Amino acid sequence: MTQPRQFVVEADGGSRGNPGPAGYGAVVIDPVTGETLAEAAEYIGVATNNVAEYKGLIAGLKAAKALVPDASADGALQVRVRMDSKLVVEQMSGRWKIKHPDMKPLAAEAARILPASAVTYEWIPREMNKHADRLANEAMDAGKRGKQWEPSASTASLDTPRSSAASALPPVSGPPGDAAAGAAKARAALAPRPAAASPAAPQVGWGAAPDLGAPATFVLLRHGETALTPEKRFSGSGGSDPELSAAGRHQAECIARSLADRGTVEEIVSSPLRRCRETAAAVAARLGLEVRIEEGLRETDFGAWEGLTFAEVRERYGADLDAWLASAKVAPTGGGESFAEVARRVSATRDRLTTRYAGRTVLLVTHVTPIKTLVRLALGAPPEAMFRMELSAASVSAVAYYADGNASVRLLNDTSHLR
Repeated sequence: MTQPRQFVVEADGGSRGNPGPAGYGAVVIDPVTGETLAEAAEYIGVATNNVAEYKGLIAGLKAAKALVPDASADGALQVRVRMDSKLVVEQMSGRWKIKHPDMKPLAAEAARILPASAVTYEWIPREMNKHADRLANEAMDAGKRGKQWEPSASTASLDTPRSSAASALPPVSGPPGDAAAGAAKARAALAPRPAAASPAAPQVGWGAAPDLGAPATFVLLRHGETALTPEKRFSGSGGSDPELSAAGRHQAECIARSLADRGTVEEIVSSPLRRCRETAAAVAARLGLEVRIEEGLRETDFGAWEGLTFAEVRERYGADLDAWLASAKVAPTGGGESFAEVARRVSATRDRLTTRYAGRTVLLVTHVTPIKTLVRLALGAPPEAMFRMELSAASVSAVAYYADGNASVRLLNDTSHLR
């Protein structure tokens, strides 16, 4: 009996805005030599992260199929898909239901490419999916320039031979040391692994619950003070993007020392705004970590209210302010964001990050509105709860997210490190 060809497919997708400019990347790896047999990447316009991840999976499966003439025949091909999207892995494995209307046709398309018996799925940490992640980012960068993705100079400089996804090339041996290392990695990737347990039904309250493993824990850090903070002025993502003040830089150093002493933070993700990046940099320097920028963590755009105090807004835009206070669907004067819009952005970011950092403790350096939104959603509280929370500059809050979808608020507005 002919042995099936075996491939590893690694795929990823991303969106700069969620939804926003999006792209995917996928790579097919030979499990014997560790060589890259095919790559695929594409800018897909405005889409969500989940759509981009599914499109990356589809491209990877099609690229693997193209390498084997009779791939659709039972027993001709065996593919192990490795992705850092818990959502895609669990849905395609049949353990999670597919509810979102955008996901259903994409999952169905992926399932039609090869026989179900030919494909298995495995979740891997993001740091093990760097090749596909890089391709996705290259595709988004190319799209930003109005061009199609092509293999980059960084790709060409790697030792392993490569082809476009449309090509089907036989394995070509690379340098012996690289091939041996790649083969070992690929064989480990294809080694049998215990099947993941189906997730338990969501359970609320104090009843006995199954062991769901370590949660994704978000340590929520509000940035340090700027010149606008003590004056209580609206300072969102549509204003002047102020830097930390001297007081704010001191606060950042205080929280950096405190987090270093605790030693629990494993990753750092920051809003793109300057005050957050500066706060995150102070912590990163202490912890020896890199900072990943996440657009979804930016502050609300307060429109024409940027830089004004509450009293000044009341005086100039009284009716608009009353409407804003009365409804989460009302945006500030001049085309800012409503709290409802921010909640959609933040919840999508939360879902993406909890999948990416399952079981890890992540510092999110962000702003008042995103932190209050995460806490409110975790508690299941109504939108008006936003006005009933106090969040001081450089304060720490924390929320843990479990595999069954439940969340636990563990800390709110802690400033003990500043005393």
